Amino acid sequence: MSTPLQTEPRPEPPADGAAPASERARAHGALSRRAAGRRRGRTLGFHLAAWALALVVLYPGVWMLLSAFRPSNEIIGQTGLIPDETTLDNFRKAFEGIGGISFWTFFGNSLFLAVASVAGVCLSCSVSAYAFARIEFPGRSVFFALMIGTLLLPFHVVIIPQFIMFNEIGWTDSYLPLLVGKFLATDAFFVFLMVQFMRNLPRELDESARIDGAGHPRIFVSIVLPLMRPVLATASIFAFIWSWNDFLAPLIYLRSPDSYPLPLMLRQYTDQTTTSDYGAQMAAAVLALVPVLIFFVLFQRYIVDGVATQGLKG
Repeated sequence: MSTPLQTEPRPEPPADGAAPASERARAHGALSRRAAGRRRGRTLGFHLAAWALALVVLYPGVWMLLSAFRPSNEIIGQTGLIPDETTLDNFRKAFEGIGGISFWTFFGNSLFLAVASVAGVCLSCSVSAYAFARIEFPGRSVFFALMIGTLLLPFHVVIIPQFIMFNEIGWTDSYLPLLVGKFLATDAFFVFLMVQFMRNLPRELDESARIDGAGHPRIFVSIVLPLMRPVLATASIFAFIWSWNDFLAPLIYLRSPDSYPLPLMLRQYTDQTTTSDYGAQMAAAVLALVPVLIFFVLFQRYIVDGVATQGLKG
């Protein structure tokens, strides 16, 4: 008995207008390559624009750094980055100080003011923020609105009244006018920043501690304050930099040169009536910038941790 021959099925011809699979694959690959090329082009363009913007922003800082190695008579009128001649004499003059006062005296004054400002801001503003965020008391919203309203008041408006007040009580030519306000939570920006941070903390933590018999001081110290580490680090960075770079307030209240901070020291190198030592001024400016960079590098990881944990709820 014979069996029918087994024949392999023939491939059906493609429908009208349909390309074979190999052609479709090649077309898809070409489209993918063109899309990848466009993405690479956009990425390259974005990075080139970012680098160009970074060069524009960083140019003054780089020019200041390189000018610290120029001779003083080549700084004015020179806009190029690369100095024609380099010298370390500017740093020697900067370390010697000015007016018979060494650089380290000015540096110590600035460091004292900055560290004391950080301590005052973190202590007073955190306590005030806890009161606004966690304690119910009559007029809380009104007082909070008044505090926020002080942000709209320019500092220059209150310079004269403050100076008259501090002069009447004999606090001028001292650090008290520069530091007392830091310990009295007069920086509304930091209070607002900490209040907003505390409002994101779960209230169940407070309620659990209150059930165990803890009062507001214990809740603040043992529960809220440890959780505020990111916002305290942020406030510390801003307070340190603002105090370190403050020029106007020390200029108003300080009279003795040996109590001047670094910003006032930098001003002493420029004199319109005699010779100005711009080389030493650039070198001192570079030296004054180093502590700010170190402080930011040490505390920036706490800011990153705070941003990363803002979305977590207890």
